Amino acid sequence: MEPVPPGIDPTKAHPSRRYNYWLGGKDNFSVDRESADTVASGFPTVALAARENRKFMARAVRYLARDAGITQFLDIGTGLPSAGNVHEVAQSIDPAARIVYVDNDPVVLVHARALLTSSPEGRTAYIDADLREPGRILAAPELAETLDLTRPVALMLVAIMHFVSDDEDPYGIVARLVDALPSGSHVVITHATGDHLTPEQYEEAVETNRRSGVPFSLRTRDEFARFFDGLDLVDPGVTSVVEWRPDLPPEHRPRVEDVSMYCAAARIP
Repeated sequence: MEPVPPGIDPTKAHPSRRYNYWLGGKDNFSVDRESADTVASGFPTVALAARENRKFMARAVRYLARDAGITQFLDIGTGLPSAGNVHEVAQSIDPAARIVYVDNDPVVLVHARALLTSSPEGRTAYIDADLREPGRILAAPELAETLDLTRPVALMLVAIMHFVSDDEDPYGIVARLVDALPSGSHVVITHATGDHLTPEQYEEAVETNRRSGVPFSLRTRDEFARFFDGLDLVDPGVTSVVEWRPDLPPEHRPRVEDVSMYCAAARIP
């Protein structure tokens, strides 16, 4: 994917394009591939983790649309379009489902039309904004035009909170978004962790993430669970993305240690 279009800093890797590379996509630049390979040098199964995270997202959306009766989704940190986007999964169950996507990568914006292929009965929209500015997201006209915030919404924060450092108030950001949603809404978050790594592996993962040029925070189970304070966790609670309502038997699932990513879904009371 060369040359670099306007608005892109070719010297700076972006999480969405790096994720695209791990998923086998072609919408990334050399700087993204170099950053991704640096991370993989410290955590060799990172591409597997990305794929399992994506599979979890699909299972979570199916649960929300089919079992929890959710018809509206706010997906922040959308990433580049690929098979099985939130609206495709949700609208395969309820064609009238409505989805708002949010990302801050100009390349995602270029490809956003692929995210806007809604069913005739439903609707999708795209907001070019940063998670770190929740007020801007909540005030966006595209949000008000697409979602009814008096009715339950699923807030999807899939593989994005680990890019928000402690000094950027990650818990405050989530709380601000949750406070804007009505009772019956749901929150879905996945997050990388070092809990399953040996001390040596942990140090190597931290160091390679630092060298990758993309700020990244591994958080413990307790630190991750704090995002859900005051919410009602959906069974099975906080667990690995591999083990959340799996559709494969244990012998056909990857090891939790090789994925090293927590997840949970919770209902806003």
